[in-house]
Amino acid sequence: MSGTRRKPGRLGPFVEGYRVWLLEAGYTPQTVRGMLKVLGHLGRWMAREEVEVGAVDTAAVEEFLASLRAEGLRRVPTVRALGSLVAYLRDVGVMTLEDAVGKAAPVEELVEEYRRWLVVERGLAAATVLRYEVLARRFLTGRVSPEDELGVAGLGGGDVSAFLLGECERVSLGSAKGKVAELRSLLRFLRLCGFTELALAESVPSVAGWRDTAVPPTMPRADVERLLACCDRSTMAGARNYAMLILLARLGLAFGRGRAARAR
Repeated sequence: MSGTRRKPGRLGPFVEGYRVWLLEAGYTPQTVRGMLKVLGHLGRWMAREEVEVGAVDTAAVEEFLASLRAEGLRRVPTVRALGSLVAYLRDVGVMTLEDAVGKAAPVEELVEEYRRWLVVERGLAAATVLRYEVLARRFLTGRVSPEDELGVAGLGGGDVSAFLLGECERVSLGSAKGKVAELRSLLRFLRLCGFTELALAESVPSVAGWRDTAVPPTMPRADVERLLACCDRSTMAGARNYAMLILLARLGLAFGRGRAARAR
């Protein structure tokens, strides 16, 4: 199975779909492997505890995480940290909508309200809505505290930039640009619905993506020789030009040989 050498138990039929879903959401292959391992752990726990597909709820996920801690597994995630997995399991019917979003959690109610806005007001496709929802949940739950159940109190441009930098460290350039769009959408929703006073969507920085940033290849030796032959070394200017060109040519050829050697 992709991402795990051990059988993923009762979630085996969902491994490949989850892998594709994560890649389409912009996660790097290394991050995907780690998230698939969590899926495998959950599937094996379901098999041991005889939990059927479709019967998973928030309480079951909490019991699963408790079992990982009891086994001494390092870096056991929290329920909130499993936002992407929960969203996918809900999407494929392993978890019900009510159990997945956690009705009692104010932040989850806010995310669900945001989801409805994406569908009704913006008319986005289901796959797009899911990506936007996952990012919204990760952003808001990371800010929730006993004093701020929604994760929006005191939200400023610095908080937005810090979150985006963290996201961009683990995804590709193209996916990072998608995260910018997703975060701007959430911030517009929060402003329109009165959850924030500042128009923070405009504070989300763009992701730079320059083209042709690679070192250009070296010139063929014949072209270099023809260029050098054009210098009239009987004059001061020609001698100077020849010296500069021969220096550039030798450095360029040396770099080219080194690159070729590494390629071999």
